Amino acid sequence: MSGKGANFGGMTKKKTHKTDSLAAKERAVLVGLILPDQPEERADEYLAELAFLAETAGAKIMKVYKQNLPHPNSRTFVGKGKMEEIKAYVQEHEIDLVIFDDVLSPKQSFTLEEEMEVKIMDRNLLILDIFASRAQTAQAKNQVELAQMQYMLPRLRGMWTHLERQKGGIGMRGPGEQEIETDRRVVNKKITLLKRKLELIDQQNTTRRKNRGDLIRVGLVGYTNVGKSTLMNLLSKSDVFAEDKLFATLDTTVRKIVFENTPFLLSDTVGFIRKLPIGLVESFKSTLDEARESDILLHIVDVSHENYEDQIEVVKKTLQELGAGDKPTLMVFNKIDLFEKKHFDEYLEDEVKVELMNELENRWESDTGGNAIFVSAIEKRNINELRADLLKRVREQYQIRYPYQTQRW
Repeated sequence: MSGKGANFGGMTKKKTHKTDSLAAKERAVLVGLILPDQPEERADEYLAELAFLAETAGAKIMKVYKQNLPHPNSRTFVGKGKMEEIKAYVQEHEIDLVIFDDVLSPKQSFTLEEEMEVKIMDRNLLILDIFASRAQTAQAKNQVELAQMQYMLPRLRGMWTHLERQKGGIGMRGPGEQEIETDRRVVNKKITLLKRKLELIDQQNTTRRKNRGDLIRVGLVGYTNVGKSTLMNLLSKSDVFAEDKLFATLDTTVRKIVFENTPFLLSDTVGFIRKLPIGLVESFKSTLDEARESDILLHIVDVSHENYEDQIEVVKKTLQELGAGDKPTLMVFNKIDLFEKKHFDEYLEDEVKVELMNELENRWESDTGGNAIFVSAIEKRNINELRADLLKRVREQYQIRYPYQTQRW
């Protein structure tokens, strides 16, 4: 991140919120801009998501600042007056970090930390930190570390001289916990090494995928925290880690499933999100190959989320970028139980509820050409219908791939 010189997660900090609890949350302030091409409603959406990200990382949100500007200030992101206002609040309330809902340039990071004397983070660093805390396997750890190193490279000036005084916290997981040389050459060498490790892992994964034989592959994709892992557990009757947090799982999980004597492979991949750091997309290309090489995609949607349509577009755009945008896709609108709780009054008649749900379902049936189904993974509603629909699609793919030998398995 920023700091005198550089900052990965912020470095020079005069005040620290004191507490006796080892599990104390860092006190954070969020900052976002309302730009000409980004109305206030959209800025609010982004800041709400940033708050969820920060809470997932372990922060306690104390205040949110917004400012109307034609473009970000080249030195301080926000205007000078707004920066002074934030600085005063930070000092008065012993804030631990200030998180900006966009990518800060090295110059902005350095200036902000020097002026505010507090840890400065941007959206990218926050996401990287969450990924670092979630990484379990060697592949995920290497992927996250590579993205972190690439983020750090232009921010090296003075960065590592502060690390010995750091006691961890948000933004300091992963390589930030180590005493790393300041030499840019060393960091570049580390990046090269990580890329080689990931290439080797990618080769191993490619071989593993080839060894899976001729089974049809079904990939679960979707925005983060839409219930992919929960549905994976229901469909495969396995125990995949699922949690109501962003990026609960990073590694691809693959299960062999048999529905009515018809086998296929089901894979769960990392969730997508708006403004996902480019370095992470590049680093996780090998993991996302599961989506690219799937024969069928189940696009899971949290229909209870107020901005679920925007999330659908984010996923579609990401799939296009990955070269998987033209895959046969079934839209699975999950969490209809939460949708009903949010939108249906308790005194609403049952007939009206059914009519409203039918209108929603008919709309998406029409928009997707019949490729939509509404379920509740938690309440197991319409799961049998989902299994039947998926089985039909898998069998169709076998017939397309092996028109004269559909029982190869």
